[in-house]
Amino acid sequence: MTKRILSSIFLVAITMLAIIYKWFCPVFAIFLIVGGLYEFFKLIERQGIYVYKYFGMAIGVIIPLSITFRFELTKNWELLFIVLTLLAIFLLQFTRREESQAVVSISTTVFGILYIAWFFSFIIKLRFLPYGANLVAAIVLITKFGDIGAYLIGSRWGKRALIPRISPKKTVEGAIAAIVFSVLAALASKSFLPEKAVFSNFHLLALGMFFGILGQLGDLSESLIKRNCQAKDSGAIFPGIGGVLDVIDSLLFTIPAFYFYMSTVLA
Repeated sequence: MTKRILSSIFLVAITMLAIIYKWFCPVFAIFLIVGGLYEFFKLIERQGIYVYKYFGMAIGVIIPLSITFRFELTKNWELLFIVLTLLAIFLLQFTRREESQAVVSISTTVFGILYIAWFFSFIIKLRFLPYGANLVAAIVLITKFGDIGAYLIGSRWGKRALIPRISPKKTVEGAIAAIVFSVLAALASKSFLPEKAVFSNFHLLALGMFFGILGQLGDLSESLIKRNCQAKDSGAIFPGIGGVLDVIDSLLFTIPAFYFYMSTVLA
């Protein structure tokens, strides 16, 4: 517990820096993306699957940098980038002497890039919106309070397993607590959310429930990957918590969804 608390304090501190200082947000995102991709590819390699690990990590740096510096060759630059990335991986595959697991290698590498690098890069887009600092603070608060609620209530009073074949320790009681905690965090966020959005209490209640559920889906998705790879944690960089993926798993779904929602509301 002591290690978990110390790791949590460190993560809260660097997250606050990313929220307060606009320039630090891309640095923060790149650090977590590279760490998350490395852990993901190592998990896949444990299954005997060849992945283009360092190429994937390089693309994981390019994506947030292109967003930061607003580098766009075309209007639909992201789609073109994905096509070019896939083409590059095919070219790398052509250089291999072995043709076994070619489809699995290519698809797994692309999946890792999209799932971790592209999804988490939306934190930069969200930070660059009007009132971006407030928006990042809100979605991190809503998502992570859900995680905290699930852990505290689930570990103490959880009795009924949620989906034991994916995550034996996650419980129905913890899942309900996650939604309740996310709703409370959403209501607490009203004080600093932009007035232009006109968030009523009912609106915030609905957002808290939606992102509370979405955050748990992100958590369960990473648990599914770890279960498939026979791993308890994605890594050990944060003592008492686990790896980078263990920290950002719930945010991988909530941040992109919140970005698209808020960019529409603030348009």
